[in-house]
Amino acid sequence: MEKIDLLAVALGLAALAGINLYLTVFATGLAIHFHWITLAQQYQSLEILGDPWIISVAGVLYLLEFFADKIPWVDSIWDAVHTVIRPIGGALLAIQVLGHPNPAFTVIVALLAGGTSLIAHTAKAAARLVSNTSPEPFSNIGLSIGEDIAVLGGLALVHFNPVLALIVFLIGIGAFFYFAPKILRAIKTKIWLAWKKLNGPANHKMPVQLPIVLPNRLAFVFHRDNVLGETIAWTARCISGRGRRIPANLFGALVATREEPRKLLFVTRKFARTIDLGDALVAHESRFLFENLVISPAAAKGQTYSFIFPRSDGAVVEQIVHDLHQQLSEPVLTEQGAAV
Repeated sequence: MEKIDLLAVALGLAALAGINLYLTVFATGLAIHFHWITLAQQYQSLEILGDPWIISVAGVLYLLEFFADKIPWVDSIWDAVHTVIRPIGGALLAIQVLGHPNPAFTVIVALLAGGTSLIAHTAKAAARLVSNTSPEPFSNIGLSIGEDIAVLGGLALVHFNPVLALIVFLIGIGAFFYFAPKILRAIKTKIWLAWKKLNGPANHKMPVQLPIVLPNRLAFVFHRDNVLGETIAWTARCISGRGRRIPANLFGALVATREEPRKLLFVTRKFARTIDLGDALVAHESRFLFENLVISPAAAKGQTYSFIFPRSDGAVVEQIVHDLHQQLSEPVLTEQGAAV
């Protein structure tokens, strides 16, 4: 039972270090130094964290992180720098919890603790990347305060009930692995959009000729699912945002065919999905990091789709909106002409 408690405390501190290493060390050190908590015999090795020098250094670094965490994109740069620091810090904290037991057990726990810190750090970094797509700073401030509260609450739970804390952390790790594909796709998308934004500003005035040929890596998917043999009217590379049966943050291409002007295809390396336009409304929304093509139903009910383009493709999205407006209005114009 004692080893289970030690493992729970070690992994608990490692997980919290993955969120905020400096606050974890600073708060734990203060609690030990001022005797707010009484360390049990098996945790006496943690007394070193109460050293005034360690508390001072951790406090200064936490102060820097406190402000860096609340500034959009600065927080992501800070997280990138700490991708190595936090897992190493979490592993060292776990080793300090153990004291000097069996060396093999120490190495195993250090590896587990480093992995736990890395998972917590990755989840935090992904959340920050998503929040940085909005230009307002309030989401960053809210996330930063919430993380600090979570660290302090986690430290209290580790102190009063280490086993329960370990269960909570294991549930959190399981949830991370369940959502890992979505998280990693979101990270890849945000990094790619940020890179494209830095390398080319949006230009809505530039004339654009939409291509009629899919990239080689997507062409075979279109031909495989194109059982009726439609010919391509235009294509545009993009990223899925939201839509029925289309997961978010997938790199692919929109395809319009000449035979079915009221339908679009979203093609990826694994599948092609048909989007029925009907009497849909098509709009172009410029965001901080990307250009958004929104296809929404004219009636109250229906499925809304969005597709993300890099900021440099503003003219491409304008051309797509123009072409779709023409395609959707043609039947109406024909009926009006017949009526006249």
